[in-house]
Amino acid sequence: MDALLTPFQYEFFRNGTLAAVLVGGLCGLIGVYIVLRGMSFIGHGLSHAVFGGAVVAFILQFNFYVGAVSWGFVAALLINQTVRKTTISADAAIGVVTTASFALGVALISRYRRFSQSFDAALFGNVLGVTYADIAVIIFVTVAATFMIFFFYKQLLFTTFNTEVAQVYGVPTFWIETWFALILAAVIIASVQIMGVTMIGAALVVPPITIRLLTDSFHRLIIYSTALGSLTGLVGMYLSFYVDVSSGASIVLLQSILFCIALFYVSRVRNKRRLVETPVYGPT
Repeated sequence: MDALLTPFQYEFFRNGTLAAVLVGGLCGLIGVYIVLRGMSFIGHGLSHAVFGGAVVAFILQFNFYVGAVSWGFVAALLINQTVRKTTISADAAIGVVTTASFALGVALISRYRRFSQSFDAALFGNVLGVTYADIAVIIFVTVAATFMIFFFYKQLLFTTFNTEVAQVYGVPTFWIETWFALILAAVIIASVQIMGVTMIGAALVVPPITIRLLTDSFHRLIIYSTALGSLTGLVGMYLSFYVDVSSGASIVLLQSILFCIALFYVSRVRNKRRLVETPVYGPT
């Protein structure tokens, strides 16, 4: 019991754990729609695009959150519109837009070397740097994302599975896509301090894919993916504290281990079913 309570004596661990639980659940929730849209790469790519926006905001002395969210929102919209208006595939559009933005950030950092060290936390996560302001932002984004999922549940679900049919039935797909892009950008920004740019993509994809192996129900996929993200956020923080590794890395590694376990379990179950269903013919 002491091992569980001891870390909570430190303020940074209390703040980091609360942030990790909220961010984990948030990534698990939004990640369901990303995976079902077949755009798993967008989380990884958009986090890199946001990095470029964060550097620009720093140079222009804008608010970090305002600058980064705005940049990420524009990048997400540009990706969506490129896919919708042209024959370019989603992964190609993501690669072009996000890589260019990340390259801009790297170029600016190499030009203004005096602040390059301050962006290590943005790349790899820094639980020690989680402040009450960061927690407030995470709570706001969590409430906003939950609100959107709840009130636009059917429209978002319809748009996710079949945009063309949704348009025929009068669903305002453009506005649904716009709001989703804004929420996704906000989720990535809120997750940067805990996960780091390099880990956010995995945190968005691994929980829903893991649960998808175990259930075909969309409702259960939403609930269990969110729960898995929050649980791995909590346990990952303990691993980060006791093993002394990056919080983002410990959370993603834990999620990856659970994915491997789920994959092994599903493979075993399917093999057993094949053995049971395969008829055995005796000698004639």
